[in-house]
Amino acid sequence: VQLQASGGGLVQPGGSLRLSCAASGLSLAYYNVGWFRQAPGKEREGVSCSSYSDGTTYYEDSVKGRFTISRDKAKSTVFLQMNDLKPDDSAVYYCATAFCTFNGMGPRGYWGQGTLVTVSS
Repeated sequence: VQLQASGGGLVQPGGSLRLSCAASGLSLAYYNVGWFRQAPGKEREGVSCSSYSDGTTYYEDSVKGRFTISRDKAKSTVFLQMNDLKPDDSAVYYCATAFCTFNGMGPRGYWGQGTLVTVSS
């Protein structure tokens, strides 16, 4: 099983990026998926998650209103649209299978390789 996060890069403050999470060896259509990030010197934190069964989503407070998690029509790819990016959003972003409720999230199972997001002018 492999999850692969992609779409990171260097962007100026206020800019946007869209991250993608795809999997081989399993179908994300049947898994809750979360996006996590870890900045240098900081603990990993959950950013957003999507429940496969009922469409529940969760957003960490600092990204509410700026980030949107979604799935493609087949639900096999999970996206994280990140708008109005701030320097504090700079981190390595990972996708993982997760538990996901309306008020919290956490990793459960499989992790992908990260993708680096750098927000800087």
